Amino acid sequence: MISTQIIENCIEELRMITKVNLAIFALDGAEVASTFDSSDIPDYIIKGFVDSPADSQVIGRDHLFKITDEGELAYILIARGNNDESYLIGKIAVSQMQQLMTAYKERFDRNNFFQNLLMDNLLLVDVYNRAKKLHIEVAVPRVVLVIETGTEKDSTAAEFLRGMFSSQSGDFITAVDECNVILIKALDLKEGYSEIEHTAQTIVDMMSTEAMMNVRVGYGTIVQELKDVSKSYKEAMMALNVGKIFYVEKKVNSYGSLGIGRLIYQLPSNLCKIFIEEIFGNNDPGDFDEEIVTTVNKFFENNLNVSETSRQLFVHRNTLVYRVEKLQKITGLDVRTFDDALTFKIAMMVYSYMRYLDLEEN
Repeated sequence: MISTQIIENCIEELRMITKVNLAIFALDGAEVASTFDSSDIPDYIIKGFVDSPADSQVIGRDHLFKITDEGELAYILIARGNNDESYLIGKIAVSQMQQLMTAYKERFDRNNFFQNLLMDNLLLVDVYNRAKKLHIEVAVPRVVLVIETGTEKDSTAAEFLRGMFSSQSGDFITAVDECNVILIKALDLKEGYSEIEHTAQTIVDMMSTEAMMNVRVGYGTIVQELKDVSKSYKEAMMALNVGKIFYVEKKVNSYGSLGIGRLIYQLPSNLCKIFIEEIFGNNDPGDFDEEIVTTVNKFFENNLNVSETSRQLFVHRNTLVYRVEKLQKITGLDVRTFDDALTFKIAMMVYSYMRYLDLEEN
């Protein structure tokens, strides 16, 4: 249903343009919105007009009109004035209100449709039938981007994104929970993942600078048909979750670039525990010297190149070797060799995943 605030804004704008005062009443005679003091209009006048077969009526200086929604009486509108101009403005206001109700109902229906589509709550035949009714194109390339705001029950992010992306170009903003906003982005045939990455990064930057919101974005793969949008949504959610665990420094993560993190995320927790115990034994990776962990991570970034790593860390080569050997004494893994480096890297990622699961449970 259209909000009272929207109705108030609508009739106030019309009053400012036409200089004719307007009021909207519910069918029981209660005032919904008014640009003047309508206390002199008794509710029995409204109720009597509701029960009458007439579409319009004049009582004193007031012109009464019926506002319908798909043939059903919804509101009563009054235009105050003693001339034909007031009658004409009243008719225009009725038309405007009916158009607004239709637009908002379609927006609500679209929102409901996309929410059910994302959650796989629609049969295939319903997807096509409802899409046709709502004037949504079926065979258009689309991708789903999930924007995590971290703020529950805050509509700021959704409204900000609606200002960035237009439904006229086929984009749609919705939500299925309280912390994430979902952008279903329609794409041109020439647009690919580089354009999507740019869009995601633009969202992060714009919401940081203009809305003062720290957001993360995950996006799925491009789908060619409307029925596959839920697939892209599930991928986007995985990209968001995997990114928070393994790629904390990145604000934008795509499903296609998750690498081994995506594999670990889908492993059973009991299998992860066994693997951690086999690699680290009684040692807790969380207790490792932060200096050693930083050194090893930088070592991996430089493809196990000792000279380049020591240069970037501003330490002597021997100091770097000492730290690597210290880690070897603790874990039995020599990260200077490819196999041990790979094992340690995976083990630390699995450990990060286990910590994430523990936090989720608590």
